[in-house]
Amino acid sequence: MNEVHIQCIAAELSLPRGGVSAVAELLDGGATIPFIARYRKEATGSLDEVAVGKVRDRLEQLAELDKRRAAILKSLEERELLTDELRRDVEKAPDLTTLEDVYLPHRPKRRTRAAMAREKGLEPLATRLFRQEEMDPVAEAGRYIDGEKGVEGAEAALAGARDIIAEWLAEDVRVRTALRSLFVRRGVLGARLARGVKADDPAAARFRDYFEYDEPLGKVPSHRALAAFRGETEGVLTLGLRPQEEDGLDVLRRGVIKRRNRAAEQVGLALEDGYRRLLAPSLENELRRELKERADREAIAVFAANLRELLLAAPLGPQRVLALDPGFRTGAKVAVLDEQGGLLEHTTIYPTRGKNDAERAGTELRSLAQRHGIQAVAIGNGTASRETETFVRDLDLKDAQGQPVTVVVVSESGASVYSASDVARREFPDLDLTVRGAVSIGRRLMDPLSELVKIDPKSIGVGQYQHDVDQPALKRSLDEVVQSCVGAVGVEVNTASPELLQAVPGIGPTLAVNIVAHRDASGPFADRKTLRKVKGLGPKAFEQCAGFLRVRGKNPLDASAVHPESYGVVEGMAKTLGCPVFELMNNDEQRRKIEARLKEFVTEKVGLPTLRDILQELEKPGRDPRQSFEVFSFADVHELSDLEPGMRLPGIVTNVTAFGAFVDVGVHQDGLVHVSQLADRFVRDPAEVVRAGQQVEVRVLEVDMGRKRIALSMKGLG
Repeated sequence: MNEVHIQCIAAELSLPRGGVSAVAELLDGGATIPFIARYRKEATGSLDEVAVGKVRDRLEQLAELDKRRAAILKSLEERELLTDELRRDVEKAPDLTTLEDVYLPHRPKRRTRAAMAREKGLEPLATRLFRQEEMDPVAEAGRYIDGEKGVEGAEAALAGARDIIAEWLAEDVRVRTALRSLFVRRGVLGARLARGVKADDPAAARFRDYFEYDEPLGKVPSHRALAAFRGETEGVLTLGLRPQEEDGLDVLRRGVIKRRNRAAEQVGLALEDGYRRLLAPSLENELRRELKERADREAIAVFAANLRELLLAAPLGPQRVLALDPGFRTGAKVAVLDEQGGLLEHTTIYPTRGKNDAERAGTELRSLAQRHGIQAVAIGNGTASRETETFVRDLDLKDAQGQPVTVVVVSESGASVYSASDVARREFPDLDLTVRGAVSIGRRLMDPLSELVKIDPKSIGVGQYQHDVDQPALKRSLDEVVQSCVGAVGVEVNTASPELLQAVPGIGPTLAVNIVAHRDASGPFADRKTLRKVKGLGPKAFEQCAGFLRVRGKNPLDASAVHPESYGVVEGMAKTLGCPVFELMNNDEQRRKIEARLKEFVTEKVGLPTLRDILQELEKPGRDPRQSFEVFSFADVHELSDLEPGMRLPGIVTNVTAFGAFVDVGVHQDGLVHVSQLADRFVRDPAEVVRAGQQVEVRVLEVDMGRKRIALSMKGLG
C-alpha cells in the first residue's frame, strides 16, 4: 500500500487518512464497494459507496501514473538520457500531463524537420538566434551554407534554425503550461458544416444546431459536446477547440521575445510556425481529450442515476399478473404469470382488429382472469398500447374478492432485447420472441430489479449518447449501479435467477451458475451456512456475499441483512435479555432495552455504527428500501394530435438528461421538459427536481407535428 497515495487522496477528497487507508487495504483484499460501505464502517469511518468509489478510482489513477513514471524512467535509462535533474523532474511530476511534458523533449520521435536541421549542423545558429544576439541573421546564416548537407543558401539555413527553435518551444514545459492555461480559459468549441456536406441533407439535419456554433469550452455541457463529436465522426461537422490565434501568439511573444532586433524577428517567425504547426494542434488534442472525458463522465453519471431509479422502482410484489405485449397487425401477446413470475398460460388476442375479434378477445381475457385469479394487468407501452389499455379498462375485470383488477402501463424498453437473448432462450426455449416479451413486461411490473438485471443497461433507454461515451467506463459504472441496487434490496437465494445472483456483490457469473446448480441438485438452501457447500464459494466469497443473500429458514437472521459474522453479537443481545433471537426481532420493548445499553456490546471489531445497523435491521428484517407501489393512469389522450397547448396531463419521467427530462404522457412520443421549465426556480441539474420513473404533472407548451416534438412545462404545477 502506497502511503504517499493514501495521504494524497485523503487531502484531495477531504477524507480521514485512516478511512482511506482502510478502503485501500480492503479493496486490495478483494472486497466489493457495497460490502465495504455496509459491513466495514468501523474501519472506514462510515464512508458511503460514493466515497469508497472515489477512493478506488483515485487509487487506480495514481497507480497508472506510477506505472507510466516507471516506464519513462526505464526508457530514459536504457537510452542513457537519465540525469539526476531529469529523474527529479520525472519523480516530482504530480499528474500525467506534467509527466508527459517533462518527457516530451526526450521521447523517441520520428525524423522531424528540427532533427533534419540538426543533422545539417544548424543548431548553433538556432542557439544564437534564440538568444536574440545582436547580429545580421542572413550574414550569420551564410556561414552554414553547405551543398553537401543540403543547405543551399542563407534562407535555407535560417529556415532550418527556425525549425529547431519551433521544436524547442513546442517541448518547453513552461511554454506548454502557459499556453495550456490560455486554452482552458479562452478555448472555444466551434462547429461548422463540413465541406461538401449540404445543409438539407437528411444525414446532416440532426446537427443543424451546430452548423454555426461557438461556445466557450468551460460552458459546453456534456450533451452538446457529445453531439458535436458525433457530428464530426459522421462527417457532417468540422470542429475546432482553440482560443483566438492572436491570443496564443501574444502569450508566446511575451514569454519568449526579449529584445527588438533582427534575431528576435527570426525567433518571432519560428514562434508563429511553432504555434500553428506544433503547439496549437498538440494542445487542441489535449483539450479535445479532456472535453470528451468530461462529457463522458457527466453522461455516464446521468445514465447511472437514471438506471438506479429504474432498478429501485417500486415493485408491485408477488401477485398473479396478466401481461400483454400490444400490437395492431399481429395482435396482443398475452402471458399469465403466477406470484413468482412463472408462466402459467399464453395466447394471442386481437382487441383492435374489429368488433368480432374484440368481443372474442374480451371473452378470453375475462376467462383467463377468472380461471387464474388475476390481480393485476401489465400492458407494454409500445405500439397499440393506449388502445389496448382502453380495451382492458372497459372490460372492468375483477379479482377473486370482487375488487377491480389493477391495470398498469409498463415501459417495455429493452423487452425485445431480452426476448432474443440467451437468457430468454434458456428460460423459454419453446416460446416465440413476442411471448417472451409479454412475460418480461409482466415480471417488470412485479419486480423491476429482478427483471431488468437480465437486460444490458444500455438497452433500457435511459442513457444520453450512451454509444458515444467510453464504453469500458460506461459498462463499469452501470455494472456497479446494478450491484449496488441488488445489494441494497437483497436477494432471495432460493428463488433468484442466475442473472440476479451474479449481480450480488462478491458472486459473479460462475458462482451464480454454481449456486443455481446446487439448488437444483440438493433442493432449497436451509440456511446461509449451506452456501459454503457450493462449488467455488470459499470463505472470501462467502464473506462478501452472505449479507446480501436472504434465506427464509429456521434462523430468522438468515432472512435479514445482518451479516453472519455478527450473529454472535445478536445472540449476545438476546442472551443479555434472557429471550430468544426471534423475540428480540419482534418485540419493540426488548429492542429499546438493548438500544439503551448498546455501548456494552462494542468490541474491538464491532463498533456503534454496526450495532446501530443491526438494531435497525432487527426492527424490519430484510426491509425493502424501495417505495410502495402506486397505480398510475394516463389522461384520455392517445395520439399527438390529441394534445393542445395549455393541457395539464399526468406523466411518467422516462429519462433525465443534462438539459431536461423526457416525460411519457401516453401518446407514443415522449415530451421534453427543458431544464428551464422544470420548476419555478433556477435549476442547475435536472436530477435535483426529477428522477426516472417519477410520476409528474405537466402542461403542454407546444406541439410540433412535423418534427413530432412536444414541449412541456412543470412550472406553476408544484
